[in-house]
Amino acid sequence: MQRLFSTFADGWPGVGLFLQRVLICSALLHIGIAQVLETSNLASIIPALIGAAAGIFLLVGLWTPVVGALAAIFELWNIFSRTGDLRTATILATLAATIAMIGPGAWSLDARLFGRKHMEIPSR
Repeated sequence: MQRLFSTFADGWPGVGLFLQRVLICSALLHIGIAQVLETSNLASIIPALIGAAAGIFLLVGLWTPVVGALAAIFELWNIFSRTGDLRTATILATLAATIAMIGPGAWSLDARLFGRKHMEIPSR
């Protein structure tokens, strides 16, 4: 992850990225739960469950570039297969792609696991 992002945004930009991840997660979870409750067709439930799982990974900020790209691909699939609301899928595809490109921000597991570590040099 360090090779993908030189820094993880902190301060107000970090808050903005966290809010973007919360928005994407809540939308993907809502769509996934609604799809599971509405249909019993396994073929239409699996993409919704994968999208909901991607939303959870995005919420905690784990593997953000990979999961963001995966969520964007699934939403593009929804757009081209004409399943669900096209406007919502377009917005989610755009948001997921941008979070994959920008990165998770400082308030994420990616930043904790893969961010730059500060070493303290003991004084003599």
